[in-house]
Amino acid sequence: MKTFFALGALLLLLSGCSDKRGDWVQFRGPGGQGLSPTRISPPLGVRWKIQLQEGDEPIRALNPPVVLGNTIYFGSEDGNFYALDVNSGYMRWVFRSGAEINSIPYADDEKVYFGSKDGKLYALSREDGSEVWTFETNSQINSQVERYGDYIVFVGDADAIYFLSPDGIEQFRINNPGWYNYTFLLSDDVMYFGTGPRVSQVGPFDLNTREFLWFIPYHEISAIWYSFPAVRQDLVYFGTADIWSGFNLGYYAFDRTTGERVWSQKVEGVFNDPHWGDLESWRLFRRNLEMLDWMAPSIWRDLVIFTGGDHKVRAFDAQTGLLRWETSFDTPVCSSATIAGDRLYFGVLDLYGHPARLVCLDVRDGSYLWSMETEGSLLAAPVIAGNRIIFGTDQSVFYVLEEVF
Repeated sequence: MKTFFALGALLLLLSGCSDKRGDWVQFRGPGGQGLSPTRISPPLGVRWKIQLQEGDEPIRALNPPVVLGNTIYFGSEDGNFYALDVNSGYMRWVFRSGAEINSIPYADDEKVYFGSKDGKLYALSREDGSEVWTFETNSQINSQVERYGDYIVFVGDADAIYFLSPDGIEQFRINNPGWYNYTFLLSDDVMYFGTGPRVSQVGPFDLNTREFLWFIPYHEISAIWYSFPAVRQDLVYFGTADIWSGFNLGYYAFDRTTGERVWSQKVEGVFNDPHWGDLESWRLFRRNLEMLDWMAPSIWRDLVIFTGGDHKVRAFDAQTGLLRWETSFDTPVCSSATIAGDRLYFGVLDLYGHPARLVCLDVRDGSYLWSMETEGSLLAAPVIAGNRIIFGTDQSVFYVLEEVF
């Protein structure tokens, strides 16, 4: 749920994210944990990169792709939906939608699905990119698309959460009274989170009974941004940001069944540059509104890790919420993280003469391992599929890195 302006984060489930081929077809992976089943070992090299569009101004969004077989699928601010060969970057096909694409796609054996700011959900043939069907809504579609059982699920801004059949026929919907750029997790037949009857309400929605289990206590949390969540065992985790009373960040764990708050931590956002002020904080917040995984947690063993809120990466004990380690950077961390093996990968922002970088930390203690300068700042957590790291930047550059040995 991001905010009333841009609700984005929460969670999902659906088909598995990876196999031995290196598929990644589920946003943030199983349980939304940001965890790849593969391990990446340096040295890494650029397998290929492409410039998607030209322009002097940074683009606002290039959300994570999906990888299925030997093809990468993703949409872009230029309104195009791309299918690229994962080995060479060769364009298998491109489909032009009616507006910018901020949606994260889903791919199955025959089709790939995505939403557009033109208000349509598209189902295309994976083979040649031809249109199979479309479903039109009353608003922009700026969410991820998921398949869960017999449902294709996505969200229209301040409109509804839609559940369609695989052939594009609406089965039912949940009213969405005011959330934008909304994301969700589907796990154990529960949606984390559905939108309640009032604009401030979100909570786990049981798909079988079509009832809410509980609602997040919005009045207690007092935030305008809620991140995409992650679940593990009995707990659901998410982060928050409140820009109106200072750049305050929150980190939460709730019992999935009862809605009891198990632990929470609140910090004042840390900005290391002496020139940083309220205006820059607001600009940073605005930059992140269309990043669907901004502040999304990553889970590794007994740690839950948050990045992307300020200059720090923080790791908390997943059961107690105690701070286990934190690592600071000269400029803000600009993406959520993906974990592969015992390493944590994310981006830091190009700002005040400091170059944009892809960074790798040891997830066990937050120690710095290596980084790579990039053309533009990462706009989402890197996807790690097989032996490749895949991401896009605000300079509209799309990267595929690969293990050299």
